[in-house]
Amino acid sequence: MVIEYRWAEDHYDRLPALAADLVGRNVDVILATGAPSSALAAKTATSTIPIVFTGGDPVAAGLVASLARPGGNLTGMTFMEGELMPKQVELLSELVPQARVIGLLVNPHSPTVERNIEDVQEAARVKGVQLQVLKAGRESEIDAAFATLDRLQAGSLLVGGNLFFFNQREQFVALAARHAVPAIYERREFAEAGGLITYGASFTAVARQAGAYVGRILSGEKPADLPVQQPTTFELVVNLKTAKTLGLTVPPSILARADEVIE
Repeated sequence: MVIEYRWAEDHYDRLPALAADLVGRNVDVILATGAPSSALAAKTATSTIPIVFTGGDPVAAGLVASLARPGGNLTGMTFMEGELMPKQVELLSELVPQARVIGLLVNPHSPTVERNIEDVQEAARVKGVQLQVLKAGRESEIDAAFATLDRLQAGSLLVGGNLFFFNQREQFVALAARHAVPAIYERREFAEAGGLITYGASFTAVARQAGAYVGRILSGEKPADLPVQQPTTFELVVNLKTAKTLGLTVPPSILARADEVIE
């Protein structure tokens, strides 16, 4: 039997109750996507039922003791979202060199959001650009964030990796087009939906790895014995149609490194 809870605007408030419900049903394993928030709720609810998570920084969030030796009842896969954000700043600066102000949009409900902000601030400082941080944890706040970008005269935008943001990707792409702001995202699905550029791990590959871990646990292995996996390859996807609409010329240096160019 598979029990699935889909993301909703009030998901963060409901996480403890959803996790408790799964524990009450005495499930064999919990798959917590959108870590660390969902995984933290599951960890609080049970110390015995195995939990497989995807995403987030599991060590910084307190999910596991270390990647190699997770300990306890949790293991999983990370997208390395935080570690990739400085590289995304570099790509934005290369793509929109005239932008002196870069916006960073993050989800304030993420336990690692402050650390991610600090990493991006340092990357922006190195590039000599000003960083403006905006936060959105609900659909309406995303609209407000783009309106604020206009007032700040931000020349480009970095959208932090987050499951809620991923599920709202059509909204992000539409707003970026409406406000004519070049934006970089983590997952290729944003570019496929019309986003300008993406750089990050493959969602499909990570999900496949998570499924394999669930299978191994159901076969008798323990989460404590399964190291947290990190992606080894990252995808750079560029949407040239969107670039043309924005009046941008994508540098040959980016096109040469792209894994896929959407025309």
